Amino acid sequence: MLSITLRQLEYAVAVGRAESVTIAADVLHVSQPALSVALAQLEGQLGKPLFLRRPGGPMRPTSFGRGFLDRAEVILADLSRLTEGEATAAPVTLACFEDLAPLILAPLLARARQACPDITITPLVAGFEALADHLARGRADLAITYDLGLDAAMVRQELTRLQPHAVLPAGHPLGAHATLTLADLANQPLILADQGLSIGHMRALFTRAGLAPQIARRVASLELMRSFAANGLGVGVSYSRPVPGHSYDGQPLLTRPIIDAGPGEPVALVHNRANPLSASAERLASLIASNAPFQ
Repeated sequence: MLSITLRQLEYAVAVGRAESVTIAADVLHVSQPALSVALAQLEGQLGKPLFLRRPGGPMRPTSFGRGFLDRAEVILADLSRLTEGEATAAPVTLACFEDLAPLILAPLLARARQACPDITITPLVAGFEALADHLARGRADLAITYDLGLDAAMVRQELTRLQPHAVLPAGHPLGAHATLTLADLANQPLILADQGLSIGHMRALFTRAGLAPQIARRVASLELMRSFAANGLGVGVSYSRPVPGHSYDGQPLLTRPIIDAGPGEPVALVHNRANPLSASAERLASLIASNAPFQ
């Protein structure tokens, strides 16, 4: 196996550019003998001369040397970009909370394909606990999520705040109101997403207001909650708000904002402080922050 060093490649490329050992040594601030020895060692390992040597004449690459030096320049340039954090083509894994993903993930990926076509983005959709674990273990570079269940190791950049809303079947008496309060909902049979952090957060909205919510059903997904509500099985409460006024099964539904639930829930762009972002991830993060998919 060859034991070629980066220093030997650097010296050989410098000689190729200068066509002179003396000039290359001056440019690199090394002694001429040291450069000559390194070059001779490199040619000895390759078993072929890199340069044509003529007394008093320039050092021109051999036929073999031209190809070798061209490739050596590419390698050195790539290594320079790598050490300077400029490897912009590195793939990025973008995690997204499962309730937000159907609303924002595809538009975001389409936007990124136009703005950053050289970046390969792998989407990853998960619940709160799994998403936090992906970030902690380095399986996700970035995540878009509600700021729930994330520890101090995570760097957060708030993208927007979403207000909760009630999901009602068509014809429900509360649908006659343009807005609702927590008190309006406290005695209703509520349908909440069965996610530990989410359901606890929804309970807290009511308990902070001195109210005891009546949780009738826990369901596995946002769209199932909307379907249950649209079919008259209770009133849903959610932050994520799909645009259509129908559930998956085609039933009409109403949404009404809850106006006394506080400042809203932040949606954040998150990454692990212990997992420095690649240049590609930095570019994607900048794109998301400057063109949030909620606007």
